[in-house]
Amino acid sequence: MLKVDKVTKKFGGVIAIKDVSFSVKPLEIFGLIGPNGAGKTTLFNIITGVLKPTSGHVYFKDEEITGLSPVDIVQRGIARTFQNIRLFGSMSVLENILIGFHNHYKYNFFEAMFRFPRFFKEEKVYKEKAYEILEFLNIADYAHSPATALSYGNQRKVEIARALATEPDLLLLDEPAAGMNPKETEELAETVFRLRSEKEKTILFIEHDMKFVQKIADRVLVLDYGKTIFEGKPADMMKDEKVIKAYLGDIDVES
Repeated sequence: MLKVDKVTKKFGGVIAIKDVSFSVKPLEIFGLIGPNGAGKTTLFNIITGVLKPTSGHVYFKDEEITGLSPVDIVQRGIARTFQNIRLFGSMSVLENILIGFHNHYKYNFFEAMFRFPRFFKEEKVYKEKAYEILEFLNIADYAHSPATALSYGNQRKVEIARALATEPDLLLLDEPAAGMNPKETEELAETVFRLRSEKEKTILFIEHDMKFVQKIADRVLVLDYGKTIFEGKPADMMKDEKVIKAYLGDIDVES
């Protein structure tokens, strides 16, 4: 579904990513792992069109998407969440989700301003879809609450819900378990499995919680200083000497 081919990204004289290649299969849960500064978020930004690679190519469903705008990439079926939660605090949970449907609206500004029938029809359809997503994530009871008034774990769910509203085939999660307590992390793992089994989503995620990674990932890619040092199953990663030296030796793998 996703293919990253020899991608390099330079910022002046600094090489953030160097010749990184990997592929993600349909319905796979694929982890992108590594220490801070390894280039993980840079790679996410390249895949989603926020950054253009210095060299290399990105393909999605056999179509090259290298250098396309973020809007174009969302329209092709890729959505993401962010490491730092980015919700509209002045809006309700439901309103935050409805923003995700923006690219699907057919009515124009004139029809919205004067409240033409198509405006009300589409608003009704997308509110129903938003409630379906909220029900799926078990946060429908908070639909009319201010988004930032929710617990940290539920705010993460709202951000996932907004990404799902774009109706993606590939969902990128940037450190989804960061800041969560054990119960919230367990619920998140169950949600990721349900996203694959019930919503047929392919998942690419960044995460530092190794217990979470081992629980949900089918395969992982480990970066260090922008280079690939391992690709394979999580169980094999935990025994790899390069990974232990570069990353696992500095973290609590039981956390």
